[in-house]
Amino acid sequence: MLIGLSISNIVLIEKLNLEFGSGLNILTGETGAGKSILLDALSLALGARSDVGLIRHGCDTASVVAEFDVTPSAAAGILSEYDIDCAGGLILRRTLSQDGRGRAWINDTPVSVKTLKAVGDTLIEIHGQFANHTLLNPSTHRPTLDTFAQNNIADFGTLLSRTREAYMAYHTAEKRLNELRDLLARSESEREYLEHNVAELRALNPQPGEEEELATRRANMMNAEKNAAILSEALEALSPRGNSLDAQLFNVAHILQRIRGDENPYSDQIDKLYDLAESVAQITQSLTPETTDMDNLDEIEERLFAIRAAARKHHVPADELQNMLAQMTDQLNAIDNSDAELKKMTTVVKKCRDEFDAAAAALSAARVDAANTLRTHLLAELPDLKLGSADFMVDVSVAAPSATGIDDVVFMIKTNPGSPFAPLHRAASGGELARLMLAMRVVLAGTNDMHSFVFDEIDTGISGATASAVGARLNRLAQSNQALVITHSAQVAGFATRHFKISKSVTNDKTTTSVCEITGDERVNEVARIISGSEITPESITMAKTLIKK
Repeated sequence: MLIGLSISNIVLIEKLNLEFGSGLNILTGETGAGKSILLDALSLALGARSDVGLIRHGCDTASVVAEFDVTPSAAAGILSEYDIDCAGGLILRRTLSQDGRGRAWINDTPVSVKTLKAVGDTLIEIHGQFANHTLLNPSTHRPTLDTFAQNNIADFGTLLSRTREAYMAYHTAEKRLNELRDLLARSESEREYLEHNVAELRALNPQPGEEEELATRRANMMNAEKNAAILSEALEALSPRGNSLDAQLFNVAHILQRIRGDENPYSDQIDKLYDLAESVAQITQSLTPETTDMDNLDEIEERLFAIRAAARKHHVPADELQNMLAQMTDQLNAIDNSDAELKKMTTVVKKCRDEFDAAAAALSAARVDAANTLRTHLLAELPDLKLGSADFMVDVSVAAPSATGIDDVVFMIKTNPGSPFAPLHRAASGGELARLMLAMRVVLAGTNDMHSFVFDEIDTGISGATASAVGARLNRLAQSNQALVITHSAQVAGFATRHFKISKSVTNDKTTTSVCEITGDERVNEVARIISGSEITPESITMAKTLIKK
């Protein structure tokens, strides 16, 4: 529901803040006061094409902000794609500048005008001199009829679910059948290739983790060979000319011990020589190369390279070769069993299609019943709205199978006897179309999550009882939805839940449009003005009170 509209520098409006409520919001005013400007501004906020001519004379920019207290599911679906939080309602903002540039925001998040319009179309439906946002689009007719049917046919929801499930089963089976047919077409050329690769991989029989293990063993063996050469070189350095270094150190220590005296002056050095000799002996023993079995190196390298070559050939990691073998084996088995599987799936597809056809036929019959009921209800509304010569029907024709059945639905109308039926958006215009849309929305009340409707020129060419009938239906529609109505009819204005007066004033050669909510005597006087014109008479006052009470 639209709860607020703020306008700055749009044509005659300098600054305006309006608060709307639920029910029937009526806007009235003298001709030329600026009623159409309000719709221009609202349309801008909903994503209409921009026009710099809307910017107030002498101003560089203009802006409009529309605030809504709820978010329809269709709008939430669009906004979820942009990660825009809409749990607390929506604020749509649009700006224009004299250089032709404009910007748009939804809940303070910048969006394109295209996105703004897509969201705006789910929030408000405008009828009259502006384009209708939903029912004039034939793509909305089938969903609208289905929702109406769910409110009038007990098991219609079950029929919809049954048809959707049957179609999905049929679609899945048909997809599998087509895959089998493609497989058969390719089988002869692929069989030899698959057989060769399966035999090759089975002979190789690579195991997960084997490549890493072989690579580690190969690296260790090659390192062991290099290390043996290094150890031999170190031993040779420790044993020059065949004499080990530890033996030479022991000999030096023994010779030095032979020095005589009260105390051998080299006792500390001799001890160090003995320690060093023992350390050298230990090092020499530890450096003795171990015998390394190099005979297996060639076998390890051959298998490692074979596994890696197979992985490159099949464009998978080595650890995935077993999975590749399983997949190709399954493909071979499928080829071998494809004839039998093809016959089986052909039977399954036929069964699924029969079930879908039965469900779709039942759904189609229910739609025809709902279409007749909708026609009956709508035709009952038309005479009171001065549309007694009009006729309405729902064209249910055959369409391609889908999850929604086999029906194409188009709302058709003819406004004059003898003329042919035509799609809804081609058969009426202006106030006639607005009244027709009002009748449809009254009949379809509760079949959508659209909460706000705008009607302009709905009272064109009508008065008296017809205008009262229009007001009564607007009042009925507003019981479960919000309606904003611009009218010149006192009968329509009398049904208002909230009444707004649009006025134009001139100050210092500046013309300004203002809007204010009126109640009590102000409202009586405004309805009386609509009845009698510029001069309000006691009779018009009395009539205004009667209409407002009514």
